Amino acid sequence: MPEAMRQFTVDRLQVRVYPDRESMGASVAADVAFTLKSLLDRQAQARVVFAAAPSQNEFLAALSRQPGIDWKRVVAFHMDEYVGLKPGSPQLFREYLRTHLFDCVQPGAVHLIGLSGDAHEEASRYARLIEEAPIDVVCLGIGENGHIAFNDPAVADFNDPLTAKVVELDEECRLQQVHDGCFATLEEVPRFAITLTIPALMSGRSLFCTVPGPTKRKAVARALRGPITPECPASILRTHPDCTLYLDAASATDVMAWN
Repeated sequence: MPEAMRQFTVDRLQVRVYPDRESMGASVAADVAFTLKSLLDRQAQARVVFAAAPSQNEFLAALSRQPGIDWKRVVAFHMDEYVGLKPGSPQLFREYLRTHLFDCVQPGAVHLIGLSGDAHEEASRYARLIEEAPIDVVCLGIGENGHIAFNDPAVADFNDPLTAKVVELDEECRLQQVHDGCFATLEEVPRFAITLTIPALMSGRSLFCTVPGPTKRKAVARALRGPITPECPASILRTHPDCTLYLDAASATDVMAWN
């Protein structure tokens, strides 16, 4: 497994910095694989929530190559999905995860956020699936505005009573989708999405947060250096008992200067 350039802790959050995206992704994959294999040694299934974004590319590619994971005993979820895109649209997070992971490893069960019907009813249906049993592992990222899943600052609630909900995406979040190359223009990016809430994400026993790239450096600095507040939703990760943040040199530029 690649060695980190720097390791440190902020509150309860473990932070590891790697020289590039490839070594970062390989390290996350090795840690997630170790956790999954350990879980499956002592329980029948492992319930895992995955993020879908270009930031996860290297991690998911490396995870799909990890040996010894009994994927037939993994129950997979995703943490958010757009509202209003047509089935099969390449920008859908369900399509991203199918391509980058699910079709490669064939989990025993994959629960996808539905695209038809009333979005609020679908959020409630998905919440019930999440609530059926504890979530073992959450693999997430951090957005340019500090969001986790689609909990943008305007809708983030550290004490949200819901497990999943419909949210309106803020402009910075929608612009990130253009920056990532997922959409050509801001106008093409959906305005609404279904997301797991922050308490739902934080309920996971082990969290692995993968955040590469220069566009994330300000959000990373705010999450680590600023107050723990919904104004930077990712700051809540500092309170989790088992969360590791994986950075590359580009995303860690600002934090490396003060740590």
